[in-house]
Amino acid sequence: MYQHKNLNSSELFSLIHHHQISLGGYKKNKIYGLLSCKSGKRMKVENRVFFKDEQEALENSYRPCGACLLEKYKLWKEGKPFAGNL
Repeated sequence: MYQHKNLNSSELFSLIHHHQISLGGYKKNKIYGLLSCKSGKRMKVENRVFFKDEQEALENSYRPCGACLLEKYKLWKEGKPFAGNL
């Protein structure tokens, strides 16, 4: 997991380009989602984290975003398995 506040723009771009980051997260509510999510883009830098993949987000006890990962969020809310297929 990467803290956005600890990365400059070029480091972040490089990590994304080299597939070391594929998801973003909101650390206050432990939510993860797509890097393109409008909700994720609005959060403050100090609250933003990044993950290599969904497995890393889940290992850190984050849940799917209800905006950009709606189907996974619905399954999570119902207590059903949802991991994979991002």
